[in-house]
Amino acid sequence: MPRTVPIERTRNIGIIAHIDAGKTTVSERVLFYTGRTYKIGEVHEGTAVMDWMEQERERGITITSAATTATWNDHTINLIDTPGHVDFTVEVERSLRVLDGGVVVFDGVAGVEPQSETVWRQADKYGVPRMCFVNKMDRMGANFERCVEMIKDRLGAIPVLLQIPMGAEDRFVGVIDLVKMEAITFSGDRGLVVTRGPIPAEYAETAQLTHDEMVERTAENDDALMELFLEGKDISVDTLMKAIRRATIAGKVTPVLCGSALKDKGVQPLLDAVIDYLPSPLDVPPITAHDANDDEKMVERKPDDSEPLTAIAFKVVSDPFVGRLVFFRVYAGVATSGDQIVNTTRNKRERFGRIVKMHAASREDVTEVRAGEIAAAIGLKDTFTGDTLSDKDKLVRLESINFPEPVISVAVEPKTRDDQQKMGEALQKLSEEDPTFRVRTDEETGQTVIMGMGELHLEVLVDRMRREYKVEANTGKPQVSYRETVTRAAKAEGRFVRQTGGRGQYGHCVLTIEPREPGAGFLFEDKTVGGSIPREYVGAVRRGVEGALGSGIRAGYPVVDVHVTCVDGSYHEVDSSEMAFETAGSIGMREALQAAGSVLLEPIMKMEITTPEDYFGDVLGDISGRRGLVQGSEMRGNARVIRALVPLAETFGYTTDLRSMTQGRATSSMEFDHYERVPQALADEIGNKRKAGAAS
Repeated sequence: MPRTVPIERTRNIGIIAHIDAGKTTVSERVLFYTGRTYKIGEVHEGTAVMDWMEQERERGITITSAATTATWNDHTINLIDTPGHVDFTVEVERSLRVLDGGVVVFDGVAGVEPQSETVWRQADKYGVPRMCFVNKMDRMGANFERCVEMIKDRLGAIPVLLQIPMGAEDRFVGVIDLVKMEAITFSGDRGLVVTRGPIPAEYAETAQLTHDEMVERTAENDDALMELFLEGKDISVDTLMKAIRRATIAGKVTPVLCGSALKDKGVQPLLDAVIDYLPSPLDVPPITAHDANDDEKMVERKPDDSEPLTAIAFKVVSDPFVGRLVFFRVYAGVATSGDQIVNTTRNKRERFGRIVKMHAASREDVTEVRAGEIAAAIGLKDTFTGDTLSDKDKLVRLESINFPEPVISVAVEPKTRDDQQKMGEALQKLSEEDPTFRVRTDEETGQTVIMGMGELHLEVLVDRMRREYKVEANTGKPQVSYRETVTRAAKAEGRFVRQTGGRGQYGHCVLTIEPREPGAGFLFEDKTVGGSIPREYVGAVRRGVEGALGSGIRAGYPVVDVHVTCVDGSYHEVDSSEMAFETAGSIGMREALQAAGSVLLEPIMKMEITTPEDYFGDVLGDISGRRGLVQGSEMRGNARVIRALVPLAETFGYTTDLRSMTQGRATSSMEFDHYERVPQALADEIGNKRKAGAAS
């Protein structure tokens, strides 16, 4: 079946933002204007199409990234709506991995908020070209210029204004297109009638000045335009648009547009801009992959149907009607229903069953998905987030998606014996869907412990367990996921020798351990020489080391950011075995940790609190009382915004405390920032509590 839309007319974009900036509302308008829905859903009414989970509609926030396909001006737009709440940051991370471009939505009143900075950094990491949409221009306190300044100062972007608003707050009537130098107004039912006309006299001077600035800014970042600019030649609209497109795709500039999605103003020009300035799969560099048979060898795959199939799974969902749905992006080749393929990440053969294009919660069956397209497959049993799906004859493996470690844990207990079995199955399915959600059994207490990115994250998952899997469970108090690390280098040996009649056991290794940079993770190196430990046993030593690092000596928490080297050892021709070397690795590692001085680390959260000036002193005092460090504050409108770093352990129940401290007039948001050493006295207290808990 030939392509219905050429690949150059395809856009894979994500709508990303801070919570409550209005990105689901923007997505709903996109679906309406592109003809995918006949009635606009509203978040505040709980009818938004993109928010299709029951909890999303109740809470008015987006939890999973819903993917949908729409058409605009003969172009196909694959649109992914992502959550803005920090606890669901994994959804943003995995969406950005498979997108070619992004629309970052800002609240015209609040400007750049903490999660805006996080998603911006995530987009930087994957090199995603993006544009900004300053939303809510109709709201009291909306300030376009201040928002643009914040984009420049706090995000380090080079904003290029393609529009300026006509009016603000309740006098916001439309936008001025600075590329074509026209005024755009929206009228009729749901803003369907878009009228372009001359710029009103009161905006003419500002529009001309801003237009000239925009041309100059673009020319500074595009050589071809700079040449025309310096020669003083007339620059046509078409030439200017092509230059903005080149500079945007190169990541040099960020186009800025504005509007009010709720009031149906500005979304159609935003769609035009997505097509005009964001890349098609052909505009981004070809993807590079590892040759599955030779990890050192890199292979390039172009976005072409004739190339061998290369795709990545970026989301797994348990659908109540069709079972396991795997969302995937095809980078090269064609995925065909019924085809056998290989999951090269797990070395498993798979077969595509049904393939469906998704429209929020409804599905449309297709027989094939071509290079540059996004779809979901039914029938992939062993495929998880970040896995590569490859042509069975030309095996390649793409870089996987890296996810942050959970920072909070809660014990869960089924209410009845009936719930026990169901809970195990439910937790397994939920952890398949969400790589930042982990489940483990506490060896000391036998309790099931779930771990995630924040209180809301775990709350939503326990809620889903109740609704979708009919499992009733009690949850304990949230616990902080502490970590341990070492402060100095040390050397130790692990020796495991047993002789009890017949064949004995013999394993011996010499290990060194040294601290790494915070966040650098675990590194294991084999520097043995002369076959002191045979190659086949080095892997067993590493397993023993990793097992020992899973429970540190300070308080039994995982040990992170260490470099372990196996430097020497010895073996016995008959008695040595993998088990003996694994045990020796574990013994040696515990000895090394003892010698290297283990310390406790705790997660530190970046907080932003918006409070009326009257309560500023109280809020500051409270932050200090929580071992917080205030980084700065600024006035935003008539409210004071405080930025601080606070240990996660001190933030439980903070929202309620803040509400009562400020009579419900302050708001806060927080996200994980980094791990930091726990003060000695507190570390001793935590360690003693853990030991007492284990003993009881």
